[in-house]
Amino acid sequence: MAQFWKPGTERPLLLDDEEAGIFLSSAASASSSRLGFVNIEKQRQTLPVYKYREAILYLVETHGTTIVVGETGSGKTTQIPQYLKEAGWADGGYVIACTQPRRLAVQSVASRVAEEMGVKLGEEVGYTIRFEDLTNTDFTRIKFLTDGVLLREMMDDPLLTKYSVIIVDEAHERSLATDVLLGLLKKIQKRRPELRLIISSATIEAKSMAAFFRIRKKHTVPEGEKQEPNPEPAILSVEGRGFNVQIFYIEEPVSDYVRTAVSTVMSIHKQEPMGDILVFMTGQDDIEAVLHLLEEEAQQSKSSLGLVPLPLYSGLPRADQDLIFSPTPRGKRKVVICTNIAETSLTLEGIVYVVDSGFSKQRYYNPISDIENLVIAPISKASAKQRAGRAGRVRPGKCYRLYTEEYFLNEMSNEGIPEMQRANLVSTVIQLKALGVDNILGFDWLSSPTPEAMIRALEILYSLGVIDDDAKLTSPIGFQIAEIPLDPMISKMILASSEFGCSEEIITIAAVLSIQSIWVSGRGQQKGMDEAKLRFAASEGDHVTFLNVYKGFLQSNKSSKWCHKNFVNYNAMRKVIEIREQLRRIAHRIGVVLKSCDTDMEVVRKAVIAGCFANACRLDASSHNEMYKTFRGSQEVYIHPSSVLFRVNPKWVIYHSIVSTDRQYMRNVISIDPSWLIEAAPHFFVKQKLNHVHS
Repeated sequence: MAQFWKPGTERPLLLDDEEAGIFLSSAASASSSRLGFVNIEKQRQTLPVYKYREAILYLVETHGTTIVVGETGSGKTTQIPQYLKEAGWADGGYVIACTQPRRLAVQSVASRVAEEMGVKLGEEVGYTIRFEDLTNTDFTRIKFLTDGVLLREMMDDPLLTKYSVIIVDEAHERSLATDVLLGLLKKIQKRRPELRLIISSATIEAKSMAAFFRIRKKHTVPEGEKQEPNPEPAILSVEGRGFNVQIFYIEEPVSDYVRTAVSTVMSIHKQEPMGDILVFMTGQDDIEAVLHLLEEEAQQSKSSLGLVPLPLYSGLPRADQDLIFSPTPRGKRKVVICTNIAETSLTLEGIVYVVDSGFSKQRYYNPISDIENLVIAPISKASAKQRAGRAGRVRPGKCYRLYTEEYFLNEMSNEGIPEMQRANLVSTVIQLKALGVDNILGFDWLSSPTPEAMIRALEILYSLGVIDDDAKLTSPIGFQIAEIPLDPMISKMILASSEFGCSEEIITIAAVLSIQSIWVSGRGQQKGMDEAKLRFAASEGDHVTFLNVYKGFLQSNKSSKWCHKNFVNYNAMRKVIEIREQLRRIAHRIGVVLKSCDTDMEVVRKAVIAGCFANACRLDASSHNEMYKTFRGSQEVYIHPSSVLFRVNPKWVIYHSIVSTDRQYMRNVISIDPSWLIEAAPHFFVKQKLNHVHS
């Protein structure tokens, strides 16, 4: 058995983390239990994955690709990178990478591993997510990052030469970036057979992953040549340490899953023994609705005493995330209301009850209408199983499904649709082109994208001037846009702003558009919030309104008090400032002239059009002034109530994104002059089509 720690090295300790996975304890709680590093060692040895330590290291040594199948909570995410480091895979300046589909998971796993190893986060253990790099080139040996960030790193280092092992975690989630990454890693392995891959996945995908990485030709080593790892993928199954979970179904289908979830939480609280509750909702809006209803319950009855409701979604500020991971106070019961982020990526302590709404929010892109919707869609059986499994981690648990058993058995699909087959592929295509993959249709996909989505992506990139007639990246525009880690339409806005002399303004707008929202969610405060928005509202629309908020924030000396008074999210504004700085650095590097246009908002709107002309819509004259039709595909769309142009209804607008609920709503809308569309993209707009609108 290999020796783990060198004797005498001091290891600070975490709270007793029986069920493993991820757990952030605050410094105070960590230092209060002075039990020495031996205890961490003991904790690590109680994890299910520990029994497989030797087997994992042996397979990684002998095989190019190892597929580790294990339930969330087996400890694979936190332990395998440490085993690899202990076995010498980070010697000689090499780095061990571990990718996650979600940013929140990257941050929390990295914190956990740094704590276990007794090192400061950002030194030996670090993480990188978009717009945030907490690593040190000289010291970092274990690096956690999102799939998307690793794809970006390939632009500078196509063969990822600094990594000895790359762990792709949660690969069964089949995010767009994961699928592209797996295809590229398979290519890299042909050039770098010494690179080891560990694909960590739930049971469902293991066989297809193994088939994907299987090399067709026989593996033989000529006499006297260095033994290379066996290219055949190995599969290892690590049992979790799950307890039995009782499943309850609803007898009749429900019409309002938000209210049903709340009443289920209340009945668990009244009737069941202590233990935390995890509620799966679709997104921030639902989560806030549940929190609001629970607050109302608290005001009306004593029965909700002792409930501690906490939200969990990806845009959540770090301080709020930490609350979720901290231990539940005695005599209290935490209710964590989350999106599907807690389905696989994060391990939460103390959860005994799960309430599953049966839905999640998913992106669905329709290449024919060119509209990408965020749709609330039913989950798959695989997801339902993952959700239920969260209840059986500390002791036997219960899962309450807000759908009927018949629906689960007969109508629910077995697996979800990979994002690759339901997403807009514009960013994917430009990334592959920038990495030198010219024959995109011939690329080795885990699941092939639809031809329609591929054609539409090429068409949009062509109209933006990113690719030429031969579908190759144009120089310099195509390469410059590929450098900016944003949607190509926003990147094009930044490039165009250089010519219009408004790059400082457009970079601010791009920074705001890349976070969820700069407004505080107005639970029960709609009136105050609407009034606050009016203080900043610009007649041109939301993009210019963002500039007003940003200016006000700077004038207040970045004051949190000012934010509170104006219903502006302080943490979001700090993030905007950080992102803006990064974008300025990138813009400067690729030759964008950093200049402000002061009060000339016409050039700002023209720069927005230069990138987003494909999102143009015009007011439908026959619709009593509220319905718009998209320029392409003539889809019926409406301005979202959160927009400052709601009910103003200018004749022509450009939107940033579309959200689908009872209607298709345009979010982040700006008014434009239609003649600017022809200036910006004459090849895209036929004059006649625009002319009859002027009349």
